[in-house]
Amino acid sequence: MSSQDIPEEIPAENLPAEQDTAHGAPGLADEKDPFADPGLPPHEHRIQDIDERAAKRSERTVALLFTVSMLATVGFIASYVGIPHHKAIYVFPIGRINALNFALGLTLGVALFAIGAGAVHWARTLMSDEEIADERHAIEAPPEVKAKVMADFKQGAKESALGRRKLVRNTMFGALALFPLSGVMLLRDLGPLPGTKLRHTLWSKGKLLVNMNTNEPLRASDVAVGSLTFAKPEGLEEHDEEFQTEIAKAALMIVRIQPDDIKDQRELEWSHQGIVAYSKICTHVGCPISLYEQQTHHVLCPCHQSTFDLSDGARVIFGPAGHALPQLRIGVNDEGYLEALGDFDEPVGPAFWERG
Repeated sequence: MSSQDIPEEIPAENLPAEQDTAHGAPGLADEKDPFADPGLPPHEHRIQDIDERAAKRSERTVALLFTVSMLATVGFIASYVGIPHHKAIYVFPIGRINALNFALGLTLGVALFAIGAGAVHWARTLMSDEEIADERHAIEAPPEVKAKVMADFKQGAKESALGRRKLVRNTMFGALALFPLSGVMLLRDLGPLPGTKLRHTLWSKGKLLVNMNTNEPLRASDVAVGSLTFAKPEGLEEHDEEFQTEIAKAALMIVRIQPDDIKDQRELEWSHQGIVAYSKICTHVGCPISLYEQQTHHVLCPCHQSTFDLSDGARVIFGPAGHALPQLRIGVNDEGYLEALGDFDEPVGPAFWERG
């Protein structure tokens, strides 16, 4: 439909402004064409189009929303850095929830909402809302159409008032520039880099072996031939904040084997009267090993059936595990308690990129 075809039946005084004549021409339905194009209704100006004070108010509203988004993003970063991950707060009517999760969700939601609300309010009150009807054209655009598109784009950019409304433009750029920092901060959960902490556990020279069930130090006489006992380092308690992190590396299984049945010479030297101490953490994906076969001295990981021979250096004899279980060198102190003579000589659990 040509924008110049304005029917005579519409009085000129009904058009709100001269430029509204380009708003599409309604067709008249008759017997020959019962489905005539009704055209577009006359364009109605918004108050912001005719009152610069109203436009300024809208501009300040949009700027305020973008500023709120920036402040919320800063709040997200501050919450991420400053709130302890274990802190809990009471929020009515939800109840007790994690303070960090609540703060991150609230600030991130406000930042997103404020950007969206600011963009919508900008489009509805300050950008041009005039509808223009145009003829359909072929998919392949001729050069003149491409030129028209570029001209329309420039006209739209001009009508958006992005260049003239500097306050809106600058605060929008600020909100959009700051908001991605939320995602950058989340990358912190991929780190920090492990450094050498995967190579070391709480075991050290002189640390007593404490029974996981009784929480008492182990004597050599407490470990019977063919028995399996789980131990932890002296001083590590279940109520400690880092208990799960440390026990995941330091968990130990104690087995007593007849010295004549031990095939590996180093294993024999690192044991005490046939009592051997090996990491409980499977070297496949880190599952805790808990199944022991007395006659064969094999231990089995219940997750993926990796099997280790504790009489032969805990080497892998079946399953997907890539290497033997690390052994802890042990001895007995003057009071007859089993103690560590150092840390594991290699990282426990699955292999990682810095192994070796």
